Amino acid sequence: MSSTLFKVGKYYHYRFRLAGGARHQRTTHEVNHKRAHAIMSKAYADAVLLASGMQLVPTLEELIEQWEELRAPIASKSHRRGIDVFKRRHLHGLGQLLISDLGTEIIEKARNAHLATRKPATANHWLRKLKLLVNWAVKRKIIPRLPWDVPMLPVQKIPRATLPTQTTDDWLAEIDKATTRSPSVAIAVRLMYGLGLRESEAASACWEWIDWERRTFTPGITKGKEAVPVPMPRWLVAYLAPQRRPQGLIAPGKQGRALPDGFARYAMRRANAATSLTGITPHRLRGTCATLMSEEGTPIQTIQAIMRHKDPKTTMGYLEVNMDVASRAQDRIEDKIYSGRKMGNTRQTGPSGA
Repeated sequence: MSSTLFKVGKYYHYRFRLAGGARHQRTTHEVNHKRAHAIMSKAYADAVLLASGMQLVPTLEELIEQWEELRAPIASKSHRRGIDVFKRRHLHGLGQLLISDLGTEIIEKARNAHLATRKPATANHWLRKLKLLVNWAVKRKIIPRLPWDVPMLPVQKIPRATLPTQTTDDWLAEIDKATTRSPSVAIAVRLMYGLGLRESEAASACWEWIDWERRTFTPGITKGKEAVPVPMPRWLVAYLAPQRRPQGLIAPGKQGRALPDGFARYAMRRANAATSLTGITPHRLRGTCATLMSEEGTPIQTIQAIMRHKDPKTTMGYLEVNMDVASRAQDRIEDKIYSGRKMGNTRQTGPSGA
């Protein structure tokens, strides 16, 4: 059951015979010995699996092709876009390897190649995409488990922008100025801010999903396929009421179609510049919605349901720390401790005056 690699003309060919089986002989169409040997090794491994009645183990590139054929049609736009970018830019030499051969050392070397030109946080994102693909193969029982054990890199969390409440009116007014020729964009931006919708969810939002009597909005097309009624703030109800329709898109684009990807970028850049803000993006509007609810005492489980997250850890990642809120809480705690009593111009140094 050995295999042989030999040259015919300028190309390498391979030959092997399985026990009790027919002889296999093919050309690799390769002039490079190392690449030809890899092709022969895969062909031999595939033949062994087929002979034992098992599925063939694909290379990473072949697995991506299978994912795009079978999963992409039902996956979210962000997943499809992420896998496409991973395939085109970030394989780092892994494409021709069998997924069963993607061991810990190989993955660590590929990640180091990624880190040579990119930040650690993007390396973690890269590893998540790779896990998504190979775990899909595990679920399909192509391989028994992930063939590597590579932890995520520890990354220092950087505070992300949230839209300050005291600037919200001015910022939305600038959005309106920047969208005079496309007012649907201004509507969609308010849906993202007021309901915590993703950009794609705001673009696909329909009038029939609003319950005006109960003042709720139930997203009908979401990333996680959840249909959870979301309470609508009074200001958003008042804003939408004069434009109310029985059905159809709330914020239609040209010719009544959904707004395209990235529809809010230009308007948000204009509004950010006009109000001296940085980092306010569609995703950070969603984060702002979650953070504001948290600051007002909304339980994390409720915010998780409104954000439609499967894992509360994902929700926690959306919340930003507001030290002003912490300071006000400290003041309220102090008032409870001292019951408003003061010692001259300063309070006592402790509950018992110690």
